Amino acid sequence: MTKMRGADIIAEYLTKEKVPYLFGLCGHGDIGFLDAFYDRKDKIKTISVRHEQAAGHMADAYFRVAHKPVATFTSCGPGSTNLPTALASAMMDSSAFLSITGNVPTSQFGRSPFQETGRHYQAEFFNVVRPYVKKSYQVTRVEQIPLMVRQAFKTMMTGRTGPVHLDVPLNCFAEEADVEVPEPSLWRDGISSRSTGGSELMERAMELLLGTDKPCIIAGHGAVLSEAAPELIKLAELLNIPVATTANGKGVIPADHQLSLGPVGRNGSYMANESCRSCDVLLALGVKFDDRQSSSWIPGYTFNIPPTKLIHVEIDSDEMARNYPPTIGILGDAKTFLKELLTKLENRKIKFDAKRNAEWLGSISEWRKGWESFNQPQYISDAVPIQPERLVKDIRAIMPRDGILLADVGEHHNWLLQFYDVYQPGGMLQSWGFASMGFGICGVLGAKLAAPDKVCVSVCGDGGFMMTPHILCTAVEYDIPAVWIIWNNYGFNVIRHQANGAWPKREIATSFRCEKTGELFNPDFASLAVACGAKGARVEKPGDFKGIFEEAIRSNRPFVIDVAVNRQVFAPSTGTWVLPPFGYAEPSYGKRNLRK
Repeated sequence: MTKMRGADIIAEYLTKEKVPYLFGLCGHGDIGFLDAFYDRKDKIKTISVRHEQAAGHMADAYFRVAHKPVATFTSCGPGSTNLPTALASAMMDSSAFLSITGNVPTSQFGRSPFQETGRHYQAEFFNVVRPYVKKSYQVTRVEQIPLMVRQAFKTMMTGRTGPVHLDVPLNCFAEEADVEVPEPSLWRDGISSRSTGGSELMERAMELLLGTDKPCIIAGHGAVLSEAAPELIKLAELLNIPVATTANGKGVIPADHQLSLGPVGRNGSYMANESCRSCDVLLALGVKFDDRQSSSWIPGYTFNIPPTKLIHVEIDSDEMARNYPPTIGILGDAKTFLKELLTKLENRKIKFDAKRNAEWLGSISEWRKGWESFNQPQYISDAVPIQPERLVKDIRAIMPRDGILLADVGEHHNWLLQFYDVYQPGGMLQSWGFASMGFGICGVLGAKLAAPDKVCVSVCGDGGFMMTPHILCTAVEYDIPAVWIIWNNYGFNVIRHQANGAWPKREIATSFRCEKTGELFNPDFASLAVACGAKGARVEKPGDFKGIFEEAIRSNRPFVIDVAVNRQVFAPSTGTWVLPPFGYAEPSYGKRNLRK
């Protein structure tokens, strides 16, 4: 037992957990916390941001790349209410970090001191974030901290991963108690979340896959987080089964693999949607069947379940049978399931057979050729403003194969989802479940810190970038060389298109225009970057982009590329999406496939 301040207990435990970074913003509620890290600067690097949301997005992206959590710190009041957007983004995409928030001193609980959230309960900031974290802990005595920090890490990292909140009153950072700081290896090394569904269910799943000539696999974020890519590819190659992915599953099989179909959903590839809705057996690995990935669950657009038989492998019981009835539901880890299935196939002496599913794969090959032929003219278009397909393909041509692209939220995200090829898990990061503007803009710094040897690029809209432009200052301060490609279409264009679809010629509040002149308006993003100490360039002609992007990567400095993009065109749809009570549109490529 050692007499320690509360802040030192937390700092020491984070050191034992080998947490490399602390992202956050100072305030009077966390000054006692920060002092503990002054003496640990050689073990944990503290990075100060200009807005608390940025800290959360950086921590979220760091986990998605490294699969290890870091921590954030924020003060009480507005300091911490700036954080829920980032927490929600992480929670909905199963990304983990420890959010440490300061609060008012316990002696002032319930007296409505400066910045106390206390309308219904004393110092109740935890009620602000409860929907967006796996668990919220509130310290009221220093002696509680060792238990809470070790339980927080266990909660974050077992089962379906997600963020956890630790709320600490100011005095509990500064006061001392005789405590023992837990050893993480003692408490967590023996815990495994690599569960699977049992032998009988495994046998039934194997028989279904072997008994059909039209099987398909769809891999989601759960397959990425469980690091199941090697086993997935091995199974697909052994049984000649095509593989589609969700948005967050992109890269779990290389885009140029002959069995890769691309992502599903409204802006998925045609062959992915057509395969998933035409198959007889669908093996879903770590998939949340949400509306955007499932064409709003309308039969015949992305899935036909039933009659398609679904084998659903999912670590979170809440996702099992939420939107589709599984023929076989296996509550467990994707990697463990695949390992055991491969062992069973090996024991059955199942060998690769080039004729297996040959007719099925032949149909898919024809769908692929038609889809590529449909899009090819746009890949090489010299139109000005720049055609979106051309820009995406040019980004991919220059981006290293193992580079990490973060897609922020906006119209550009649809184009990237559809046309940006990813070759390894985690090669494209996005805020899918909560769709938080700012994730890609701020998160690119977290990704770069997690993978310093890889090129990290944020592709973001002009609207989203202006919500969090302060991230450039952080990048310059800490010499974090990221690239931002601003998809400049002068507005919140994805909403503009949606609104114009419902109310043609009644546009309001979706474009950026000067009221007096009616002209489209945006700041000079390149000059803004220079003013922040970064580098910047403007691109208006498609032939100029590649050279400037190469320069940005070579510079090894924070670099903003402002690209003028055609704002009038839509990403082609191969599925659909509906927002009741509005109707839904038919695919712009391909037809609905309703099977009886």
